[in-house]
Amino acid sequence: MRSRSGWIRALALAATGVLVLAGCAAEVRSSVAPPGAAQVPCGDLRIAVNPWVGYEANVAVVSYLAKNQLGCTVEERDMTEEDAWTALAAGEIDVILENWGHDDLKKRYIDDEKVAVEHGITGNRGIIGWYIPPWMVDAYPGITDWRKLNDYAHLFRTPQSDGKGQFLAGDPSYVTNDEALVRNLKLDFKVVFAGSEDALIDQFRRAEEERTPLIGYFYAPQWFLSEVELVHIKLPPYTPGCDADPKKVACDYQPYDLDKVLNRSFANSGSTAVTLLRNFQWTNADQNTVASYLTSGMSRDAAAKRWLDANPEAWADWLPEQ
Repeated sequence: MRSRSGWIRALALAATGVLVLAGCAAEVRSSVAPPGAAQVPCGDLRIAVNPWVGYEANVAVVSYLAKNQLGCTVEERDMTEEDAWTALAAGEIDVILENWGHDDLKKRYIDDEKVAVEHGITGNRGIIGWYIPPWMVDAYPGITDWRKLNDYAHLFRTPQSDGKGQFLAGDPSYVTNDEALVRNLKLDFKVVFAGSEDALIDQFRRAEEERTPLIGYFYAPQWFLSEVELVHIKLPPYTPGCDADPKKVACDYQPYDLDKVLNRSFANSGSTAVTLLRNFQWTNADQNTVASYLTSGMSRDAAAKRWLDANPEAWADWLPEQ
């Protein structure tokens, strides 16, 4: 997974971008191949659950509607991004609800093997990048310019970083460019993994509260950004193809229009869930709201119901026509 360019600015762009996304929704939906069979009752729906809370928010809302509006029997399976693609290709799951790029996997499974299909955008703008807590910007002028990071590397040293500055990554299963960026930009840093999304958030929260230096990987949509306005480090700008060779990456992360991917056989099954999945589209703010409910301890069903009850106009068009 998972820059969003100055988190608040990026979230604002994401919010205004919703109008553009909504305006092109019809075009997106019409580009998806129609099911190969007449619409039939939902039956089983098997959803991959990737390890970040924003994805879990998607699952919560889609699963709740599938069960309570379409009568689906829903199975939610926790797995990494790579494992989800393998399971989708094998017919072991039906849908990946939030795909972050993966052009190599799309080529293999969609274009070459033809066992998966793109199924429209989620409406979320995915941005990945390097970030620091807000307090550091005023304390260390110029620190948001990657070319000055080595001047500040000593601030980030930890027992785990072998005398270098520590760059904090999240879940080791996330597909990231951080080690290549450190190497290719000749930065005096070592990538250290927090271990999970929750651990990454906890360390950024403490860094802001206790005014301790921290630089690390983060992404949007993410509910935590409404709590702490992390500040984006300006890496060399992304241009198409600059990340084509994972070993030679020396540019910022690509921004993504996140999309959904279905197993081809399921997409052609005529299940009413196929229509729900195609039409499912919301905003970064919507996802962050449900994610905040989940992190506060609510169950997926309770979090989904709370958002759905408060926003009936947002999801009414997701369901198949009766």
